Amino acid sequence: MAHSYFANLFEGRTIVITGAGNGIGRAALQAFHEAGANVIAHLGRNESYGDGLPGDIAHTTGDFTLPEDQAEFIRFVSQRTETVDVLINNAGTMFGRFPAETLTEEQYSNIVELNQHAVVRITRGLLPLIKNAQGASIVNTVSISALTGGSPGSSIYSASKAFVSTYSRGLARELAPFGIRVNAVSPGVIHTNFHERYSSAEKLEATRLQIPLQRLGTPEDCAPTFLFLAANELSGYVTGQVIEINGGQR
Repeated sequence: MAHSYFANLFEGRTIVITGAGNGIGRAALQAFHEAGANVIAHLGRNESYGDGLPGDIAHTTGDFTLPEDQAEFIRFVSQRTETVDVLINNAGTMFGRFPAETLTEEQYSNIVELNQHAVVRITRGLLPLIKNAQGASIVNTVSISALTGGSPGSSIYSASKAFVSTYSRGLARELAPFGIRVNAVSPGVIHTNFHERYSSAEKLEATRLQIPLQRLGTPEDCAPTFLFLAANELSGYVTGQVIEINGGQR
């Protein structure tokens, strides 16, 4: 649920978000919608993610390991709006834990294509619409593993997220003359199906004990930061930053 101080904050503004089918992306989508935004969403690869969404949210699915699906999403957005006030590049995952010695070309390609290339291509494709807006914002989702390197088997995923962190900082400098701010949200260990797939219960509990706040995060812990970074009224002098949401984890 969006907090009351976000009520109507995004009225009349168009928000484009990727990877909004579940987890952090879904919580952000719901928060922007509750704050009055016109939301255009990529939900991931599963069409069932659209079940139960409010009827005024334009949404589609696509496999962002495929450049043609990335291009199709850019067309989907461009057919529905001439202006993008906020772009949230959230789509991404690890696909599995792959030891460096046995990592296959397909595994390597899929991780980098989704987490890195798709962010660059979708940003590039939507920049004309973003430049049409007044005081637009781009917010990219990275990960605490961009700083730590992650745990065994996640080196390529972690490196791809580090790329997006640096890309965000560089893009912030490049787009500042256009009044476009670029920042990133860096979640720590958030209790979603991501960690249910890739981390054991024992590993998650060991991690929890190392977090100063003594709990795993939730998607709802992350959503307000996306709204904060997207709104000029709240963060108009913030750009080129990576905001860590991790309960104090290091």
